[in-house]
Amino acid sequence: MPELSPRRRMLVLAICCMSLLIVSLDNTVLNVALPSMQRDLHATTSGLQWTIDAYTLVLASLLMLAGSTADRIGRKRVFMAGLVVFTIGSVLCSLAPSLSLLVVFRMVQAIGGSMLNPVAMSIITNTFTDARERARAIGVWGAVVGISMALGPLVGGLLVQSVSWRAIFWVNLPIGLAALLLTLRFVPESRAPKGRRPDPVGQVLVIALFGALTYGIIQAPDSGLASVAPYFVIAVAALAALLWYEPRRDEPLIDLRFFRSAPFSGATVIAISAFAALGGFLFMSTLYLQNVRGLDALHAGLWMLPMAAPTFLCAPLSGRLVGTRGPRLPLLIAGTAMTVSGLMFALFEAETSDSTLFIGYVLFGIGFGFVNAPITNTAVSGMPRAQAGVAAAVASTSRQLGQTLGVAVIGAVLAAGIGSSSYRGTFVDAARPGWWILTVCGLAVLTLGLLTSGRWARRTAEHAAERLETAEIRQSVGATSRS
Repeated sequence: MPELSPRRRMLVLAICCMSLLIVSLDNTVLNVALPSMQRDLHATTSGLQWTIDAYTLVLASLLMLAGSTADRIGRKRVFMAGLVVFTIGSVLCSLAPSLSLLVVFRMVQAIGGSMLNPVAMSIITNTFTDARERARAIGVWGAVVGISMALGPLVGGLLVQSVSWRAIFWVNLPIGLAALLLTLRFVPESRAPKGRRPDPVGQVLVIALFGALTYGIIQAPDSGLASVAPYFVIAVAALAALLWYEPRRDEPLIDLRFFRSAPFSGATVIAISAFAALGGFLFMSTLYLQNVRGLDALHAGLWMLPMAAPTFLCAPLSGRLVGTRGPRLPLLIAGTAMTVSGLMFALFEAETSDSTLFIGYVLFGIGFGFVNAPITNTAVSGMPRAQAGVAAAVASTSRQLGQTLGVAVIGAVLAAGIGSSSYRGTFVDAARPGWWILTVCGLAVLTLGLLTSGRWARRTAEHAAERLETAEIRQSVGATSRS
């Protein structure tokens, strides 16, 4: 890809951020609308979980395929296809007559969404080649998540209150169409020097692993562990098959050599932990504010601002810190803030007082604001640029898998605790195990941030990158000699 002017690079960044905005906004807007959808579509708690997890599950399953496909056939082409499919899926969601069809249409959205974030990150990585510039760009990227959190609850609350929950999907239409036209005009095409071949067996195994695991967790409270045990067996078998099969392919869907880098492995687990905490936090908070406190959608959205505003403010600061001082400090701040927030709810029932609820939300927002930039930067920096799409897709997959598991696990714990009782009488006690899970997630961010950001970890990243580059050269030489 030719070197772009600074102004053109910033325009490309803005266009890529538009795709992140509609994907992130879609999740935050949806959370505020959950109680309204529950009443309108007569949904159970597990039904609400599926409106979120059907999307994140398909997204997590297809992200790596989308990243490698974009590297092979062209990032701009795949990115534009994603915008078209996501926008069409949004229209279908707004027209869904039942919960089951809404879940299906959310899956259509996710197919489009899988072509957006990892591909956009790959475009950014190849546009901003200077390490410091890239870190700042990723900080801006992270700030967009904060913007979506700030706007999502307010926009969702206004639309649900004044129109209906169906209107929340209309927001994606103008942004999606504008991003499509701007991409066509201003984003240059790019692809990896050597495209990676498809890996259909690996793709099927990933879908089996994520799908079976999520289904088993969500359905366990309603169906019982004995009924869902086969799904957990399928998940374990799929994982074992992936670990056996993928290293034996020249061009695997998941290149396990990436995980020889301690920072990359740490970033993957940190992403799963942080986004599991986010998914569970939003799910429990939305149901508590509307079903227990009795707030309408708009006022519930306003109550989410103490969490959203710090995320928005801290994300670019985190990006600058990563660029100047590395990922350790942002990760330590993130892990500490998320852990303390979880402890406030788990130990002291912070939701029962306005002041402690406010402080708990602010702390979680600070933690989540600081965690995103070091995850993304660690995932893509140090890796060969030819595999930027795959590396970014692994990071994005970790985020979506984390959010899927967070909603599934914490939703299942909440459903088991509430049972057939009303939300008002049992919610605080039923939610306590969920807050403990969030606390553990915060501790994982803190501990792994400390362990995988030192000198030893950087050496493992350098060795992993050298091996990957050597393997790429050997494959290229082999392909040339065969031809």
